[in-house]
Amino acid sequence: MTWSLDDFVVRALIAGIGVALVAGPLGCFIIWRRMAFFGATMSHAALLGVSLAFLLNINVTLGIIGACTVTALILLSLMRLRVLPSDTLLGLLAHASLALGLVAISFQDTLRIDLLSLLFGDILSVSRGDLGWILGGGAVALAALALIWRPLLSATVHEELAQVEGVRVRLVQAAFVLVMAVVVAIAMKIVGLLLIISLLLIPPAVARRFATTPEVMAFVAALVGVLSVIGGIEASLVWDTPAGPSIVTAATVLFVISLPLSSAIWHALFRKPKKAHHHDH
Repeated sequence: MTWSLDDFVVRALIAGIGVALVAGPLGCFIIWRRMAFFGATMSHAALLGVSLAFLLNINVTLGIIGACTVTALILLSLMRLRVLPSDTLLGLLAHASLALGLVAISFQDTLRIDLLSLLFGDILSVSRGDLGWILGGGAVALAALALIWRPLLSATVHEELAQVEGVRVRLVQAAFVLVMAVVVAIAMKIVGLLLIISLLLIPPAVARRFATTPEVMAFVAALVGVLSVIGGIEASLVWDTPAGPSIVTAATVLFVISLPLSSAIWHALFRKPKKAHHHDH
């Protein structure tokens, strides 16, 4: 069987794997920084970006990146001012951007937005042009993440100490937010707005149970994401289920499998030597 870019399954696989490779490592920071709500806020801001893009007649991906970046920068500024607890701010911004997005949609006479594919993704309809955006955006996001990896890790572990060590924490956080906005924009085509956060959270949650270092966790998270994409697309073709939700379901299955597996590995590595040691005494 010959594979070509004209085959929709091949394009879907390349696009999905491209997103998974970036979403895994990025999701690790979301877990470490306890920012799960942040992903949800970004996905609501993405809807605002889509509606504004249609309203102003600009590229949808650029609209999403713009809306996500502005929302995230507003969030960072409000967090620094300590006006409200961060989870309250996240909820507030998420619902405000969702409401604004729906209001912007209502201004359009002819609604050209396929809401279902927007909410749940449509990976099987990825075009060559989409592939360009996904791979290009993914490569830029991954390169940027690699660049800020060390300082971002320092700021995540201990912000004040990182500042003392000369890390430009605000700049690094702003860069992280920008990377996040790009990834949400490119992932939207794959799994949709409602499921983006799953792709950012579930693979790192699996990886966390096996990781010994932050780098290993990022690598395993990317691998779990790739396996989820392959499994989800395969399931979608076999059982004719929607591809985006199938990918997230595959990731969830891997998470469930990882629970007994990780404790079995833990027991094998750490429990047996203790018993042997006790026996010697």
